Amino acid sequence: MKTITYLLIITGLIATNPAIAQNIDPHGTETSAVTGLVYDLKDPSKTTSPAYKGTSSIKKNKDSITYFLLRPEIEKAYGYSHAVKIGNTIKVSGAVSMDNQGNPTAIGDLEQQMKNCYSDLEKILNHYDCTFDDVVVENIFTINMPKFLEVAAYRTTIYKNHFPTGSWVGVKELALPEFLIEIELEVHKAD
Repeated sequence: MKTITYLLIITGLIATNPAIAQNIDPHGTETSAVTGLVYDLKDPSKTTSPAYKGTSSIKKNKDSITYFLLRPEIEKAYGYSHAVKIGNTIKVSGAVSMDNQGNPTAIGDLEQQMKNCYSDLEKILNHYDCTFDDVVVENIFTINMPKFLEVAAYRTTIYKNHFPTGSWVGVKELALPEFLIEIELEVHKAD
């Protein structure tokens, strides 16, 4: 059995993880459970990606896995799915303040960027018939922690019943220099 380490670039976060490598079939191709890309190891030019049209589903290990793309063209270009539902758990990639063409919005305004992030996150939650009450983890990455702390009280309008667990992390930069904040979620949807 051969294994391969893949480099993933997802909204500016870079990670290598040999655990995502799968068994290689006798034809020399391999399908990544993370990206959905079909890698042709004999001829890399034949590597393909799934044709996403918003959502796709596969069955694996008794749990249904569903992928959701909020902005399909943007997410395909950057190589990520905005959300993945595995059983009762939904992992949501970091939301940033952008328009439907992928252009940064509210440039220089961290508070408005945060509100735009929550607006996009709400669209994803609605897709899965969830609310912010279903969020169990929220991680916030910002390049300006002092300013975020000034406006963090806005979160009380989002989380009205309870706050999720999570971390607030000050970072040097995000995927594009105009992005000041990125918010990722983990959601548990009860049966």
